[in-house]
Amino acid sequence: MSGLVVVAMSGGVDSSVAAALLQQQGYQVIGITLNLWPRVSAVESDNTRRTVCCSLESVEDARQVADRLGFPHYTLNFRDLFDRTVVQNFLAEYLKGRTPNPCIRCNRFIKFDALLAKARALGADAIATGHYARITRTGSGRWSLLKARDGSKDQCYALYSLTQEQLSYTLFPLGELEKRETRQMAEEMGLTTARKPESQELCFVPDDDYSGFIRQKAPEAMRNGTIVNRRGDVLGTHQGVAFYTIGQRKGLGMSAGRPLYVVDLLPESNTLVVGEGDELLSLSLVAEDVNWVSMDPPGGSVEVEAKIRYRSVPVPARASVREDGTLAVEFAEPQRAVTPGQAVVVYQGDAVVAGGTIRAAES
Repeated sequence: MSGLVVVAMSGGVDSSVAAALLQQQGYQVIGITLNLWPRVSAVESDNTRRTVCCSLESVEDARQVADRLGFPHYTLNFRDLFDRTVVQNFLAEYLKGRTPNPCIRCNRFIKFDALLAKARALGADAIATGHYARITRTGSGRWSLLKARDGSKDQCYALYSLTQEQLSYTLFPLGELEKRETRQMAEEMGLTTARKPESQELCFVPDDDYSGFIRQKAPEAMRNGTIVNRRGDVLGTHQGVAFYTIGQRKGLGMSAGRPLYVVDLLPESNTLVVGEGDELLSLSLVAEDVNWVSMDPPGGSVEVEAKIRYRSVPVPARASVREDGTLAVEFAEPQRAVTPGQAVVVYQGDAVVAGGTIRAAES
């Protein structure tokens, strides 16, 4: 293999090994780290400052890997675009009583749109990331997105928005590896990122404090409202619908003598609806902003497995297209806490069929 490939390097072990593997395969590699958010501050812990992808330490880690392996490394400032397409959407969605997934939007608008455009302007033949996923081309010429071999690390859920054109320009070098193999390779190559811990938090939310971030960036979210049950009985007050999510039990500031959960959010009236656990169950959902990956939209319903959150297990379901282009998913068994704003992704075997943003759960 040969050609020029731009590798998105976060400063972590996965993107470091992805770059190294491509270099070994004969590609001419350019490492690029994206400056997305002014993340580092004096009050953050040393561990936070080192692990988040936007920190100065992570940029330096990526640069050290590039220096060791002998390929150029650059840092690109995508702060304004990231703020417009990811951060502002994150805030707007919470204000609407929805629970967004900013990592999916970052993949869609930043890594596989803006970065791809930059890579093509540089004359690159492909872009690559350290995601655990696979890409293949079917006999019909269509590109398919497949689950990674390491099921515990598979990241297809966050990549469902990739278009056919984007898939054709993308490489996922880690798709056939297990995480332990990736770390072992990094150790053998003497990469500084080999033992670097993974970050589980959003790069733009300090210390994973969602509520604090919303209070700081959208103070209008702090509006006291009523907590009611399905009958409309007032049970208490809340801080503002933006600070809660479907299925939440803790932090409601009320006691009812039995477990109660957030079952609905009504931003128009600034009302929080709570109920018992069985009120969280739904047999179907409708999703919008849908991307069909491994097939064109079907004429009828198709049997699939569906995931409604990143860490959930795919469950049997049927998927179909409504007249307005939305995706209808009917589950074989009721699902708990279907959450507007999150993604639903449907699969057939290892292949991602389609995905979209959950608009509403249906009984």
